[in-house]
Amino acid sequence: MSTAAPQKTATPPPETTSSRPGLLARLKKVNWSNYVVYIGFAVVFLFFAVTQTQYFLNSTNLFNIIIQAAPISIMAIGMVFVLSTGEIDLSIGSIVALSALSCAVTIQSSGMWWLGAIVGLAVGALVGLVNGIFVTWIRLPSFLVTLATMGLVAGVARQLTELQSIPVTDKAFAWLFGGGTLLGLPILIWWTAIAVLVGWHFLRQRRYGAHVLAVGDNSSAARVSGIKVNRVRLMVFVGSASAAALAGLLYAGRLQGARYTLGESDLMTVIAAVIVGGTSLFGGRGAVIGALIGSLLMSMINNGLILAGLNVSQQMIVRGIIILIAVSFSLRGKKSS
Repeated sequence: MSTAAPQKTATPPPETTSSRPGLLARLKKVNWSNYVVYIGFAVVFLFFAVTQTQYFLNSTNLFNIIIQAAPISIMAIGMVFVLSTGEIDLSIGSIVALSALSCAVTIQSSGMWWLGAIVGLAVGALVGLVNGIFVTWIRLPSFLVTLATMGLVAGVARQLTELQSIPVTDKAFAWLFGGGTLLGLPILIWWTAIAVLVGWHFLRQRRYGAHVLAVGDNSSAARVSGIKVNRVRLMVFVGSASAAALAGLLYAGRLQGARYTLGESDLMTVIAAVIVGGTSLFGGRGAVIGALIGSLLMSMINNGLILAGLNVSQQMIVRGIIILIAVSFSLRGKKSS
């Protein structure tokens, strides 16, 4: 009697290694342009910490970096919204001076600091409204419009006080807009924190921010989808100018005076901070937190270069190089998207 041959059971194939890409492959897929500002901040901080150990890491100096970055940070947040729509605002530096001088003149003539603050902010918002009207209704390029208003506003600021400085001696204004402390922290840090929270909330948590990014990404598609493109553009110019006006008040409060030269060198610093922070020059992408880190980075570079003994011209050269690098990354990010 024949016995049945034992049935062979199929042996499972040996386990293969995971098909997940290795660490190097994953690193190659990372869009490093999104992290330039954080990497740059860490590198620059370590560089000055090593080369300028005696003064750079002093707590007073670190607080000074944050305080000096406050007006730039606030203007940068306003610029994030403008660039995210694919526009640009070149008039913010002039608005700083005009708003600060308007505020100082009002306080000097009326003795009411709150009225001066309102006038300063209103002047900035009015300039932003003019910029927005020319861009949206008359359909002129924002570069040309804000270039023209930059010169116009600078001329008005010079004419307003005939090149004279205006002191701001009101203690309440000086405390609220620059010289005060709250819960042990300088008031300028609180202003920066409020501006960052408000800017982040509107860009990331509100429908308005989605509309801003949609307009910058494709204005025609945004208009077809029901977004009021002209209103969005008008609002970002008013917001940017208002942020510049607030920066002017902070300058006036901290320096306890206003002068037509306030803000004249801030435009390049603000644009560098915003672009390095991850906002695209071509619209459709914005980063409020990145703009804050970019502002701190620019302030830290200025501080470190001063400690190293470099002059203002050399600082401008470094900022120009940073802008070139940032624009290069922005171009690459746009092409790869």
